[in-house]
Amino acid sequence: MQSEKQPFKILYVEDEEAIRENYTLYLKKYFAHVYTAGDGEEAYKVYRDKKPELMLVDINIPKMNGLELVRKIRQNDRATKIIVLTAHADVNYLLDATELMLTKYLVKPITRSVLKDALNIAIEDMTNFNVSSNLIIPLKENFSFNIETRELFASGVKITLTNQEMQMLTLFLLNQNRTMSYEEIIYELWDEYSESKVSSIKTLIKKLRQKLPQGTIENVFAVGYKVNV
Repeated sequence: MQSEKQPFKILYVEDEEAIRENYTLYLKKYFAHVYTAGDGEEAYKVYRDKKPELMLVDINIPKMNGLELVRKIRQNDRATKIIVLTAHADVNYLLDATELMLTKYLVKPITRSVLKDALNIAIEDMTNFNVSSNLIIPLKENFSFNIETRELFASGVKITLTNQEMQMLTLFLLNQNRTMSYEEIIYELWDEYSESKVSSIKTLIKKLRQKLPQGTIENVFAVGYKVNV
């Protein structure tokens, strides 16, 4: 890593306070924006709020372990770079690492030089690899959606989306091979379930359909919705 601070946002997840504080000071030498969390649930909330480009995650954390956290993030996000720290080195954990598209899987104890090398790999990927070109999804009638920038276009002209319309369309397009249930949609958009949110979803879908080619969003009776591209 270079001496000047990197412009990227990093989220460091570690439940042991002394270790977290120690490494946070180290990370702040190299990154302009450093966020921390002490458990999986808090980490997911910070991730949703701050949208870090890089995450450093210890597996053995409470409430939601590191692999569960990464698995949840990977349901809708393939771009964020993630480095996992763990005391485990068995084959099952390594297989999980492959499936979850991790930048690095570091087995404790971890020296700062080893961590620095892993961070350098992530920084190089973020600096030199433009993921947006791989995340433009073509839709019907010359429409397209950029997953990274969350922008909808019709024949190259940008169509304005509200924040919730953008979140919903992103959710559908990242899960275009299956039907999204009402419950899943509610948890993704509002973080908590209530029956009243079902009518909110229907209203939001109606508005979003007006901005998309006909037939893009299909209603699956009594289940939820799926997208047709």
